[in-house]
Amino acid sequence: MSVTEKSPDAFRTIGEAAEELEVPAHVLRFWESKFPQISPLKRAGGRRFYRPADLALLRGIKRLLYEDGFTIRGARKFIADNGVAALLDPATHSVTREPVAVDAADSEAPASPPRPPLPPGEPERGIADVLRDLEEARAKLKSVLEPR
Repeated sequence: MSVTEKSPDAFRTIGEAAEELEVPAHVLRFWESKFPQISPLKRAGGRRFYRPADLALLRGIKRLLYEDGFTIRGARKFIADNGVAALLDPATHSVTREPVAVDAADSEAPASPPRPPLPPGEPERGIADVLRDLEEARAKLKSVLEPR
């Protein structure tokens, strides 16, 4: 029996929910770890069953992440600021995001180091120049490391 043959009020397994939402099942498990609002019913053996309200919430989260371009952190902030109801009713869903100042300590990814200033009079180098220099350095290193 496919998802389309089930009643709209029926619970869905993780596979059926993933098929309906068009995302892999591992994405749903990942979202569960990032959004405490997602809490499917878990039966013996850890089998998940998603209620219709869970699916509505997942659709809203998917919309934030995939259509509106939110990061996980931004989506969590959106839910904290506007509540779950803002996700459940697409008519009231409007994206008016303000830039969020991100502290380096809060960032999920490490910040890249600042670029050192160029010496006076030295032109900006392109990627081709950098790649050529890397190839030269690689060749020198290889010649040093090769057994004689």
